[in-house]
Amino acid sequence: MHIIVQKFGGTSVATSESRNKVVQKIKKAVESGVMPVVVVSAIGRKGAPYATDTLIEFVSETAGEMSPHSSDMLLSCGEIISAVTMTTLLEKEGLKAQAFTGGQAGIITDNYYQKADLLCAKPEGLLAALEAGIIPVVAGFQGMTKDGNITTLGRGGSDTSAAMLGASLKAERIEIYTDVDGIMTADPNICGKAKIIPAISYTEVFQMADSGAKVIHPRAVEYAMRAGIPLVIKNTFSDEKGTYILQNVESFINKEKHHHKVITSVAHRYHRTQFTIRHKVSELDDLLGIIANAGISIDLINIFPNDKVFTIDEADEKALKCLLEKQGYSYEVLPNCAKVTVIGERMTGVPGVMARIVRALSKEHIEIYQTADSLTTIACLIKEEHVAKAIDVLHDEFHL
Repeated sequence: MHIIVQKFGGTSVATSESRNKVVQKIKKAVESGVMPVVVVSAIGRKGAPYATDTLIEFVSETAGEMSPHSSDMLLSCGEIISAVTMTTLLEKEGLKAQAFTGGQAGIITDNYYQKADLLCAKPEGLLAALEAGIIPVVAGFQGMTKDGNITTLGRGGSDTSAAMLGASLKAERIEIYTDVDGIMTADPNICGKAKIIPAISYTEVFQMADSGAKVIHPRAVEYAMRAGIPLVIKNTFSDEKGTYILQNVESFINKEKHHHKVITSVAHRYHRTQFTIRHKVSELDDLLGIIANAGISIDLINIFPNDKVFTIDEADEKALKCLLEKQGYSYEVLPNCAKVTVIGERMTGVPGVMARIVRALSKEHIEIYQTADSLTTIACLIKEEHVAKAIDVLHDEFHL
């Protein structure tokens, strides 16, 4: 039996028209000879009657603050409503379908409410349904503890549900449907030249997410990567091929006759603040531990003989200033910065990439305050006001 997982987000199930498009995507999969396991998010976003945020607002205003246990019971309702709705629509189209809660689908989690970690998947119930020719429609974003309590998985939970089920079912692929045509070379809201990336590696997607790009949740990518199952980001509202996330990108590119590129994408993250600490490095050994213990995360970091330069989220700026002053450190602050990162697995060992970045930004009089690089990324700290221009020129420089 050829199994695929199809996950549909909140915008995909938000309206009668969009739900009909979902039904057509599922029917098309069945007609192609595969058996889909469907995972759905809650209907719509904040303001919609059954959206998760709407449910929270209703109880909060009506009864006050909820316990974590009660909160997860409430949060699970939106996806259950969505699963039952889609099941009924599929049955009206002549397809056999059955709604499952996350727990009924075999998603087992720990006891950490609101941000539960997945422990394992026991998909026997789903397999039995598939063997009987029934399409399982699973409520995403939720699972069940070993004791039978409902839990929710936190941000990106429905994507994570879909990926874990795909791995446990040994699915051929996991399709994540949303309202965009795929993963873009840059944020299309900033860069009008942004294009769909036909294929990208698991590693590159991790780097994009870490660098600020709004892509699929890293936990979902991790489950797919461990199982070696391709993820496909597609649009419910179009027939575009979307973006394939897989291990062997080279093979895919050659097969599809796409052009090889050194750089895959340009990502950005706003609200960075740079700190420069003026002390000998040996005197800073304890400082990093003190900063970590205060719950402040350091981003870009460069160490020099007499000082240390690093960036943090601007939300932590006040707390770090207080900490440094309490410890007696002198420092300088550069606020209103942003990190722009070029990402590409194929840049490893290719000379001149950094030179091209510096040259392209310098040509536009964009000052670089700090850099950091890895095998697959080069990040530059610039002023926030230059982000759009920086992304545009880098997009052109690397022919994205």
